[in-house]
Amino acid sequence: MGLKTNAQAWTIKEQTIEDLATGLTLRFRVVPEDREAPFRLQIVGDLPFGDREIAFGPDGQEACASMAVPSFFKPGWLTATGEYQATD
Repeated sequence: MGLKTNAQAWTIKEQTIEDLATGLTLRFRVVPEDREAPFRLQIVGDLPFGDREIAFGPDGQEACASMAVPSFFKPGWLTATGEYQATD
């Protein structure tokens, strides 16, 4: 597949997916200051033994897994703006 001459590489730093069928929320994020395990997957929902967090190394291997802390499960870029009001 050919690339445009002005194409640039970019990285998604955070993505949250809510699966209504299972009730789970998946959050993928990049933690650049952690060089050994910069990629994180958090799984939040009605899971036995609580929420999970899995860290992956730069080559995609699982580095570690642990229980996730729900209070930290908020998008870093999201700020409160008030309620949305529809207009006619």
